Amino acid sequence: MRIYIVIPAHNEAEFIGQTLESLSEQSLKPEKVVVADDQSSDATAEVALKYSDKFPSLSVITTESSEAHLPGSKVINAFQKGLDSLDDDYDIICKFDADLIFPQNYLEQISKHFAEDPTVGMVGGFCQILQKNEWKLENLTNKDHIRGALKAYRKACFKEIGGLRASMGWDTVDELLAQYHGWKIVTDPSLQVKHLRPTGFTYNKTAKWKQGEAFYKLRYGLLLTTIASAKLALKKKKPLLFKDYLTGYFKAAANNTPRLVSKKEGAFIRRLRYNKMRKKVF
Repeated sequence: MRIYIVIPAHNEAEFIGQTLESLSEQSLKPEKVVVADDQSSDATAEVALKYSDKFPSLSVITTESSEAHLPGSKVINAFQKGLDSLDDDYDIICKFDADLIFPQNYLEQISKHFAEDPTVGMVGGFCQILQKNEWKLENLTNKDHIRGALKAYRKACFKEIGGLRASMGWDTVDELLAQYHGWKIVTDPSLQVKHLRPTGFTYNKTAKWKQGEAFYKLRYGLLLTTIASAKLALKKKKPLLFKDYLTGYFKAAANNTPRLVSKKEGAFIRRLRYNKMRKKVF
């Protein structure tokens, strides 16, 4: 299967070399790799270009999104510029972060999942972070969710969901819409990826409200938003985030913020979420 990879990058000179090194050592090589350098003030582009000899099809493009480092919009705008620079002759499109170290069999294993089941639309492994000299699971989401740092999509699925939304919550809405269209989401616990920088490390201060805004955009409704906010705040071990998430939700509602999904899609999303909750309880 032909694999294309787009890596959005902003000031990742310290890490991107390790990411590209791990991708160059894959048992199944990607056909094309694009680094979308988004207004970096460091040597991100220069470091990436050093790997041209290992990736004959590697390209580095420069793009400008916004100065604000907010979750969702900046990274997806950069990803889209990278995607636009590629042709359409791929089977799998990957959006990878620039601060990851992949196990050698990563691309081969996700390719097998896609090949073995034509209804699989998305595949991903799990992120680990270094804590007290030990690599441990970065436990921020459910085990059936693929982290935004390492998304891989079957072409047909990617096209059917309309690509990625430049908004906080993009890496949730993509999976929900994939399931809405009948695609399966596969997470592989054998694929442990080292995440060199914890999620949200560089986000600015206004990012704390974006999660609640995302719940509003996904049409969760107040009850589901309250449950999801409490759960996420506890997972992050920061209970005060619960208030921030609800504040973000109410701010979005007051501003009549445009939704990411239609009413019909929103109804499906709420049913899906509540059904998962019932299964865990009963």
